[in-house]
Amino acid sequence: MTRNYKQEYTTQKERGEHENRMERQRARRKLDAKGVTRQGKDVAHVKALSKGGSNADGIRLESPAKNRSFKRKSDGSMK
Repeated sequence: MTRNYKQEYTTQKERGEHENRMERQRARRKLDAKGVTRQGKDVAHVKALSKGGSNADGIRLESPAKNRSFKRKSDGSMK
């Protein structure tokens, strides 16, 4: 079967993932415009987008290992 990209995009927008992706892109472009070298680093939000954060809360460069892991409770959910 072929992938229905139009349907995937619609589903992404319904879930609210589209706005978060746009927020991440704006953060990366903001650093690129300043001339910051972000090779090998992730652009991290001070307050995670999943927790209601935005670019207005601040962004920083972090290692991928640091940015992509969060403290977890014993049941696996985020603290």
